[in-house]
Amino acid sequence: MTTSRTILDQELSQLKENIIRLGSAAGESIDQAMAALQSRDVALAQQVILHDEAINQMRFEIEEQALLILATQAPAASDLRAVIAAIHLAVELERIGDHAAGIARLVERMEDEEEIDTLHKLPQMAKRAREMVQQGMNAFIQHDAELAINMIKRDDKIDRQYGKLFRGVLEEMKDDTYIRRATFLLWVGHNLERIGDRATNIAERVIFMCTGEFVETPSILE
Repeated sequence: MTTSRTILDQELSQLKENIIRLGSAAGESIDQAMAALQSRDVALAQQVILHDEAINQMRFEIEEQALLILATQAPAASDLRAVIAAIHLAVELERIGDHAAGIARLVERMEDEEEIDTLHKLPQMAKRAREMVQQGMNAFIQHDAELAINMIKRDDKIDRQYGKLFRGVLEEMKDDTYIRRATFLLWVGHNLERIGDRATNIAERVIFMCTGEFVETPSILE
């Protein structure tokens, strides 16, 4: 006989699997958007933009699934926190996909620009942003608040990288012929910095899921 606990466990497991699938899709979009930028591959950039629609749909399906669990299973305590966290993670991951698509749209706009001599700190920023998203997802999968806290403590590094990118690009802007291109690179950097912020939000939600405590980044860093 199937008990209500068994049904809830099955639905929570499926919800978790769908969050993992969404996280994988968002991470892949980051990788592909940066690959498109580095190779000036407009066709690949357009694939990222099209894939964003699928990511959006995955988010809405997860939200519907979570709301159905709340309505029909009435989860309490840690189960309730897991469902609430899943809703928030779906939103953050969908927006990470938006930022990746934003980078891809910039690649489209750069199609007619001259060859890029340097991407400044962008590849390093992308690597760190990608690692932060993955670590946030690992913390969620492993139900590990300490892992989430450690990730948050690394967030200032991507902010410093963005500062170095900003200064480097401003230097490039002294040559009037590079102003448009340099502006595009700054926008790419801004999207990567925001991905880092979204990853931090994911970590904060994982901490809530694990401990029941709401935390803000500054308190963790103190």
